[in-house]
Amino acid sequence: MYESLQLPEQRARVKIDEMLTLAGWEVQNFKEINLGSSFGIAVREYPTDTGPADYILFVDREAIGVIEAKKEGVILTTVEEQTSRYANSKLKWIEDNKKLLFLYESTGIITRFTDNRDIKPRSREIFHFHSPHSLFKKIKNKRGLRERLTDIPPLNNEGLRLCQINAITNLEESLKEARPRALVQMATGSGKTFTAITSIYRLLKFAKAKRILFLVDTKNLGKQADQEFSAFTPNDDNRKFTELYSVQLLNSSFIDSTSQVCISTIQRMYSILSKENIDESAEEINPNELKFTETQAKEVSYNPEIPIDFFDFIVIDECHRSIYNLWKQVLDYFDAFFIGLTATPDKRTFGFFNENVVSEYSHEKAVIDGVNVQGVPYIIETEITSKGSKLTCNQYVDIRNRLTRKSRWTQLDTDIEYSERDLDRKVVNISQIRNIIKAFKEKITTEIFPGRLELPKTLIFAKTDSHADDIIKIIRDEFNESNDFCRKITYSITKNKLKPEDELQKFRTAYNPRIAVTVDMIATGTDIRPLECLLFMRDVKSKGYFEQMKGRGTRTISLDDLRKVTPSARYNKDHYVLIDAVGVSKSVKTDTRPLERNKSVSTKDLMQHIIMGNRNEDYITSLAGRLTMLERQIKPEEKEKIKELTGGKVINDIAGDLLDAFDPDIQIERAKKDFNLDRDTEPSKDQLKSVEKALVKESCKVFDNPKLRDFLIDVRRNLDQVIDTTNLDKVTYAGFKEDIQDFSKTVIEKFKQFIEDNRDEIIAYRIFYNQPYNRKELTFKMIKELNEKLSKSPYDLTPEKIWKAYAQNEENRVKGANSARKLTDIISLLRFEMELVKELRPFDDSVNQNFKEWVFKKNAGHIQFSEEQMEWLRMIKDHIITSVSIDRDDFENTPFAERGGLMKIWNLFGDKMDGVIEELNQALVG
Repeated sequence: MYESLQLPEQRARVKIDEMLTLAGWEVQNFKEINLGSSFGIAVREYPTDTGPADYILFVDREAIGVIEAKKEGVILTTVEEQTSRYANSKLKWIEDNKKLLFLYESTGIITRFTDNRDIKPRSREIFHFHSPHSLFKKIKNKRGLRERLTDIPPLNNEGLRLCQINAITNLEESLKEARPRALVQMATGSGKTFTAITSIYRLLKFAKAKRILFLVDTKNLGKQADQEFSAFTPNDDNRKFTELYSVQLLNSSFIDSTSQVCISTIQRMYSILSKENIDESAEEINPNELKFTETQAKEVSYNPEIPIDFFDFIVIDECHRSIYNLWKQVLDYFDAFFIGLTATPDKRTFGFFNENVVSEYSHEKAVIDGVNVQGVPYIIETEITSKGSKLTCNQYVDIRNRLTRKSRWTQLDTDIEYSERDLDRKVVNISQIRNIIKAFKEKITTEIFPGRLELPKTLIFAKTDSHADDIIKIIRDEFNESNDFCRKITYSITKNKLKPEDELQKFRTAYNPRIAVTVDMIATGTDIRPLECLLFMRDVKSKGYFEQMKGRGTRTISLDDLRKVTPSARYNKDHYVLIDAVGVSKSVKTDTRPLERNKSVSTKDLMQHIIMGNRNEDYITSLAGRLTMLERQIKPEEKEKIKELTGGKVINDIAGDLLDAFDPDIQIERAKKDFNLDRDTEPSKDQLKSVEKALVKESCKVFDNPKLRDFLIDVRRNLDQVIDTTNLDKVTYAGFKEDIQDFSKTVIEKFKQFIEDNRDEIIAYRIFYNQPYNRKELTFKMIKELNEKLSKSPYDLTPEKIWKAYAQNEENRVKGANSARKLTDIISLLRFEMELVKELRPFDDSVNQNFKEWVFKKNAGHIQFSEEQMEWLRMIKDHIITSVSIDRDDFENTPFAERGGLMKIWNLFGDKMDGVIEELNQALVG
């Protein structure tokens, strides 16, 4: 009643007072001022020589800030001048008061803040007021964070890729300009985490950042990040990152005050801010696997233990995911710089980061640079995969319990017609799975990876755990292999006391397993370099998620490292194969998961929201309604299973508790009991709100048990699956989507076109075309310029790609296909295409052979070189291999300078020195 009589300005002041009190300020009226009563004092209506300020903030008796209060709805940027005027005014009774450093404007709903210490003070919206101790620490630092960012020196590029150098340099430039949000887009496999850790190291060392949060959305990514921090050694220090700075992987609500880097899931950070425990399984769910609605923003209240400036920077890994709808307020809580990392940004991601993209390094560019490898699509189609099938009434079939996998033989009382969408959910056609696996086995080492003696490391994406189990059984049978050959790697393997990360490590580094089957765990963010084949046996509707899943195969690996797990590999990994067995490459993809405006949320998603703390009345009552319906549908043995999982509760008990949490009569009775009220005393709104929260928490606790959630999900999906053993499937097509020979021919044609287009433009090419036997003008700089032009659109070629194309089309005329390519191999490629040589050989092979022939010719002409002369001639030959040519200046550099340089070679060859150098330039490259 009293609140409704207040003026809008008064209501704003009440809210501001509450916020200040929560933040640790003691709010006083000017007439009752007592600066000794608390460390931080907010004084209302303090007089200045330009009028009374709404609030003056004192810390340790010193005036440091001002708050301008306005009614709700006022646009606060329009009153910044008024706040600034008070900040520069003379405060009454304070001698020589300095300009106030911290300026706020607030309606109690929206608050803006300006730090006058910044080089270019600029206001920003903040979630809450800073605490007195936070502002005191800012004053002690004297120079603000934004000013300290200007201390960051130029980057030491040693050991960094060009894409990483660009990302770090541009990010630091963005931070120096005080841009609050920055997006780093780097292709999967190009070293996003390494780039981020390098930036974090520099922010801690040079900008003196207090604390940085590395935010992930699954526990698996958190563990992986923790390992990368532990392994990181900066290029300007011999010590590990963790020897220099304290890194904490958050597994509870405790944050060590000495931690300088905290790694946390966003779910964990929400639980810390809200002081609500969440089940650990909430940290394992990939956001791409969940559906989202418009009304899902997490409600976060101010937590005095975690002030808004607790972190200076928040690095958000995989920031393209659907975390903003659900968790946006967790991010908005902090007054920090946000740095996003992603390989696949979408429109929402660009919007969140204010379109401030500091790095754009695409997968295509990464392939050109040799950082990533490209994917080659291969299609396996079967009749039933494409069209589904039908089971007829009175036919006998197996009915299998999805959870226990127990089967029973029964007669159908109706026809069952199923589509491809029903496969491995309502109906399992074993023949369909078997024929895909048989085609995969037949083609993998004959057509897809010809010549391999063992199966390339393969990852299979399955629809469900049950589907994964069917795939694994059939693979072991068809390949006649042991359990170790094919393993399931999902979060659920922890039920068998196996750690998913241990299984992942085996898949990375051991010979077995050759095949891993996963539902979601390895879909994104997991580094498995020896992986050469992805087999999709599930469809994916999200474009971004599909790109992330494909990204598992893009990472490069050297031939030596690849052979450690795949001994018969013949070449460096230069591509991976995406085997599409379900039409995933043809299905329509969306940029983001669309908002479900009809509020149709699955039971699985409802339970997931509830365990994550999103417990609004709509979700809870919807779930209660579905459970009530379920009670009438399930079998007695299933009801007993639920009682076992809940400690004695039946479904109606669970649903009743959920509904009771919002029953006004029950809330009133509970409030009277909890607050010891007389029967005639009505509880207050705050008391009823507190009781509702407690009832909701108690009723939802049962869903913390992941086994119960899994059981209810499977029951809802119909635990029984029909096993179709009658309709046998057959493969209708198996082949490369774009035939690999055609693909390589396209590469060669592009290379030919490049030569023709640039005949008169590139110096290095003109020498080849018009003067094929005169090499003395050719330099490494020319070769480098040639490579740069070759790598750009419309050619998008690399020596590696061209060499591989020739190897696939003219294998008998190509040598050294399994060795790493050098930039100078462009010379060999040009000469081969121009038919100046009959076979394609690595440039160093040609130079070595030419050197032998040159020395033999000299010996035949009765010119005998001393051992020391031969040693220098070999050094010249090695220099030409890497640099194309040599001249006098080169002898002043390594390795010649250390052996006496130009003077030494003159002593060895005398006035024949220049002739020898010229001969070698022509003979070795010619």
